[in-house]
Amino acid sequence: MPRVKRGTVRRAERKKLAKLTKGYFLTKGKLYRSMKEAADRAGRFAYRDRRRRKRDFRRLWIVRIGAAARLNDLTYSQLIHGLKKLDVRLDRKVLAEMAAHDAPAFAELAAKVKAAVTAS
Repeated sequence: MPRVKRGTVRRAERKKLAKLTKGYFLTKGKLYRSMKEAADRAGRFAYRDRRRRKRDFRRLWIVRIGAAARLNDLTYSQLIHGLKKLDVRLDRKVLAEMAAHDAPAFAELAAKVKAAVTAS
């Protein structure tokens, strides 16, 4: 088997890793093994948290909608049930944005929902 000298490939790999770990604490941005471990760990967190972010935002939107609904004498579940009954197709992101930045419009929507819920 012929001898392989890695030459520029080794340096390129190390530079790529150094670029990824630039600014990391202590040896994590300086020593090769530490850089590799830190980059692997950071990659795992990044992968996990890209999925986690979706859950976190949905939870935030639900909290905001629930708070705005309670200001209009409804619970979150009553509001969602009423919206489905009225066939209003607004997702939670839009409802949360409405609750935070356009309170009068949200109050109007909540009044319609309240009328629909109490009518049944």
